[in-house]
Amino acid sequence: MRYFVAVAEELHFGRAATRLHMSQPPLSRAIKQLEADVGALLLARSPVGVTLTPVGTVLLDEARALLDHVDRVRVRVSAAAGATTITVGILGDGTDPGVARLAAAYRRTHPGIDIRVRDADLTDPTCGLRAGLVDVALTRAPFDETALTVRELRSDPVGVVLRADDPLARRDGLRPAELSDRRWFRFPPGTDPVWQSYWNGGRPREGPVVRAVQECLQAVLWNGTVGLAPLGHDLPAELAVVPLIGMEPSRVVAVWNEGDANPLLRSFVEIATTAYRH
Repeated sequence: MRYFVAVAEELHFGRAATRLHMSQPPLSRAIKQLEADVGALLLARSPVGVTLTPVGTVLLDEARALLDHVDRVRVRVSAAAGATTITVGILGDGTDPGVARLAAAYRRTHPGIDIRVRDADLTDPTCGLRAGLVDVALTRAPFDETALTVRELRSDPVGVVLRADDPLARRDGLRPAELSDRRWFRFPPGTDPVWQSYWNGGRPREGPVVRAVQECLQAVLWNGTVGLAPLGHDLPAELAVVPLIGMEPSRVVAVWNEGDANPLLRSFVEIATTAYRH
């Protein structure tokens, strides 16, 4: 049902697969099996995407209601049993000192809670939250916040990552217009468009497709590609970062599903808010 809802909302198997962090063939097989179980076509497929059939439209409403109920049941059972586990998604930057402070503070105050960490790549700014893979994500905004609750933890200025021997690397600051003729790294098709637009400086770009922080750095090192990154992070000596003038800061946020009553979430977010401010 979660697979079906993802495809029905994205109206595209590729984007749905990216959202669910899985490959497309097993997703297609799962939908075909669901159609076989239902005994009717749910999605009308075409080269440009899919559309919902009348039966699919009815099932989408029912599936959303069913999944909402499942989530409520899970929360109530966890609360009754005394929840002991919380899964945290982290967006490709576990070296952030805020994460270390949060981990230490949470261990002190919740020694009996088992924290599971899911390291996400750059194609999903919610770190698997929408797919039900994590309870809360430590990530960066902006992204599509539909049905999510977002708490800002910190705000970081953004710079342009360049090879150290690039003539622009000696500048004290750069504007996006000065990089219009450069190739930028970009994310795969189906990536959250709000997220994609921010890291592409607000306009479509040409350049290599990347999924992870190390791929971004290697694209700069090998190909002279430019891209954006928060300031204050350690880089190899072969790379440099120049502040980008006029760019909105990158917001570090905690995000969770709207209405999630998991009793562990509130304390986790409050501790994170304090940890990231120091």
